[in-house]
Amino acid sequence: MRPETSARIGAAYDVALLVYAVALGAGLGLASALWMVEGDLPFGRQEAGPWHVWPQIGSRAADPYSRAILARTANIPLGAGEGLAFHATRDDAGRLLESDCVYILDGPIPPARYWTLTIYDEQGNLAGDGLESRSITSSARVVRSENGAAQIVISRAPAPGNWIVPPTSQRFEIVLRLYDTQAAGALTRFTASALPSILREGCFS
Repeated sequence: MRPETSARIGAAYDVALLVYAVALGAGLGLASALWMVEGDLPFGRQEAGPWHVWPQIGSRAADPYSRAILARTANIPLGAGEGLAFHATRDDAGRLLESDCVYILDGPIPPARYWTLTIYDEQGNLAGDGLESRSITSSARVVRSENGAAQIVISRAPAPGNWIVPPTSQRFEIVLRLYDTQAAGALTRFTASALPSILREGCFS
């Protein structure tokens, strides 16, 4: 084989390797980006017992992946200074929330000018047959205990006091939104005792 031919073959091989490496890198980068934006919000999550919150999600400090996820899902988070949204998909024992079970939410709700507690199904849709059965707000006639705590029951069967109906889907999520709350500035000091506990009382099946 002539030296010129060997050199051309070597150069072509190097170019092919370069093209392959670039294509592989681009493919891996695209795949990792898609994986990041298809899942849950990847950064800035803080936890307090069964509850979790992303305090920076509505601010300019939100990371690019979180912004991409919000754009894809069309979710509009509470803006910085507006409030906080706490999410729970498990009870205090770490078990997934199931519509066949009865749950008691008991304990303090951080001070806020206004708060809502709402249930969503697995697809993120509002659960329940009517507005009153799928959420409770601080402006409603909330039944409170002697110490001021609002005990809330999540059950398919009617319950006295503050009662919410779970969705027909097997799994669901609880979202506690606090509007105009000083808690936003003291998030790092939150503990499980600062939020309602989520206790499973039993299941129908």
